[in-house]
Amino acid sequence: MAIQRMDNVLIVVEDLDAVIAFFVELGMELEGRGPVEGRWVERVIGVDDVRQEVAMLRTPDGHGKVELAKFHTPAAIRVEPTDAPTNTLGIRRIMFAVDDVEDVIARLRTHGAELVGELAQYQNVYRLCYVRGPEGIVVGLAEQLT
Repeated sequence: MAIQRMDNVLIVVEDLDAVIAFFVELGMELEGRGPVEGRWVERVIGVDDVRQEVAMLRTPDGHGKVELAKFHTPAAIRVEPTDAPTNTLGIRRIMFAVDDVEDVIARLRTHGAELVGELAQYQNVYRLCYVRGPEGIVVGLAEQLT
């Protein structure tokens, strides 16, 4: 087999504290946080003089992880608008299964989150929405009905 599992998704951010708080409110658990620098990371990512702070968050079941990175040097580069529309090329969102989508939306709003579209129902199977959080990060929320 070519792969064993998906390990994590990396999101580069400017305000690490705000994004950590957003994902913790969503229900993720902060696994660790600390500096990352040195020749080994420069060799892996292909960027010289790297100094960053990273945080790893995990889903309650322990299977899904999101890695957040704040680059101190070199500075992060923005290549698209913060509020890029859903049809912009590239990774657009991370989807999470939730128990109560309306409760999650309400809690995330306390961290500045806004609905991208609206909460909609797909047949009698799911209630779904996209939420834009800090730094334009979009998460999908899916509440299974059946």
